[in-house]
Amino acid sequence: MAAIKNLILFDGPFRENLLPLTYTRPTALLRVGITTIIEKWQSLSGAACSTQTLEYLSEKFPMHLEDTNTFVNGSLIPDEKLVHAIEALKDGEALVSGNILLAYTATTNLGDHNPVLANHTLLEYEHALLCIQNPWDIFTLNDAVLRDDFRRITAGRKSQPLSATNTFLGADQVFMEEGARCECAIINATTGPVYIGKDAEIMEGVVVRGPLALCEHAALKMGAKIYGATTLGPHCKVGGEVHNSVLTGYSSKAHDGYLGNAVLGEWCNLGADTNNSNLKNNYEKVKVWSYKTGRFVPTGLQFCGLIMGDHSKSGINTMFNTGTVVGVSANIFGSGFPRNFVPSFSWGGSSGFIEYKTQKAFETAKVVMERRGLEFDACEQAILAKVFELTAEYRKK
Repeated sequence: MAAIKNLILFDGPFRENLLPLTYTRPTALLRVGITTIIEKWQSLSGAACSTQTLEYLSEKFPMHLEDTNTFVNGSLIPDEKLVHAIEALKDGEALVSGNILLAYTATTNLGDHNPVLANHTLLEYEHALLCIQNPWDIFTLNDAVLRDDFRRITAGRKSQPLSATNTFLGADQVFMEEGARCECAIINATTGPVYIGKDAEIMEGVVVRGPLALCEHAALKMGAKIYGATTLGPHCKVGGEVHNSVLTGYSSKAHDGYLGNAVLGEWCNLGADTNNSNLKNNYEKVKVWSYKTGRFVPTGLQFCGLIMGDHSKSGINTMFNTGTVVGVSANIFGSGFPRNFVPSFSWGGSSGFIEYKTQKAFETAKVVMERRGLEFDACEQAILAKVFELTAEYRKK
């Protein structure tokens, strides 16, 4: 069985379902568990990994082609069985599960994947799959994926010492990376592992009930109450109460307020006392806006909170209703509940929205990214400008 040398993760058929999160990143850059999907493939396959995505994203996320390439559906969460099955693929073979294309080999970029199904020998994959097909899958699958990531990342390694100022339940399931800090906190890892990444910090008075992934340079602020399964990506700052939510990275919910069964992209900021509902008053299953169908679709979930794209913000005391979808670079404020679908580049709240002009949005993004030592360069600006163009139709409704 040959090892995979060059692995290319393509966006696959679920990219449109995963908007607004995939307006600004390939599918494989979604974070679930501790790491992003592409980081999981790198770890498990040992291969060089890149992405095949839309043209406007390809400058930031370029594809690297070799003489022989293995193309893999970027929605798939890898495990050893799946990696071994893909390693066993020969030239001209494709791995499928029903009507879903999982992986194939090719010497060149075929672009459209339909010729694969017509010209390759199809091999049916017979094992169970974890696949991110909708935004809410990120938080519903986060528990299982976080536990798997924890086992893989910590296997054969020793945690940094745990301070005696803390109260631990299940201390053997707490792992601290180099430079991580945690003092005067209560951490219950009997309900799931707690991973504290490099240079991350848990401040005094925090109460955690695992599983939790606090990624590198992220911080839990004083008195925060965190229920699993929650992932706080790199450089996130979080306070208040959070339950079963995933913050991709560089986003802040720094003050009191509730966030539950939610997914936030990068560079989001929730103002003080922002709250989201995750349960309808009549306990009905939640529907959310679908970009693919252009209407609200059933999630099958009783608990579903907020889905928010990159660079979106809420003002103090903002209230989000159950199953709200907020696009990219929206700015929401004021009393009352805004509608359940807020288009990208919208400015306003429950009384209505106007268009958030790109120049103002770019100025804000520049300041926000500079605070984290990153540049809002021409590439970042071009991506947001394209998203503004792609989402114009929604702001007219």
